[in-house]
Amino acid sequence: MRLSKRGEYGLRAMIALAEPAEKGSAPKMMQIKEISERENISTKFLEQILLALKNAGLVHSKMGVGGGYYLARPAKDITFGQIFRVLDGPVAPIKCVSQMAYEPCGCPDEATCGLRLVMGDVRNAISDILDKTSLADVTKRQAAVRKKLGIK
Repeated sequence: MRLSKRGEYGLRAMIALAEPAEKGSAPKMMQIKEISERENISTKFLEQILLALKNAGLVHSKMGVGGGYYLARPAKDITFGQIFRVLDGPVAPIKCVSQMAYEPCGCPDEATCGLRLVMGDVRNAISDILDKTSLADVTKRQAAVRKKLGIK
């Protein structure tokens, strides 16, 4: 399991979209250019990433003046695990422990393979964190750190 630039940039863009809008307003909508400049991501690359997230049902877009991208669901209902899997695929460090893309390995006894047993634990630990961490959790955590550091 490795977080690619595609995955990193996608997560950063989703965090930006998840930051709270003014209370009582519509979901936060941002244009690609705005996210690109704020997060220092190539606009062309970000377009591809947001299209993948849109096709997966994690963001919606609105065309025209005042348009842009916005979260398809509340930030509390979108996890890092969902985003990661859309952009980077399975979380498993080796294919024989993957729940999404299982492939048998070449070891003589998969059921008792020590490497497979440990890598299964690694996959489970990583998945547990990613699947229990929502965008809302991250934005709250960011806000707390910014407050502590006196950053607006």
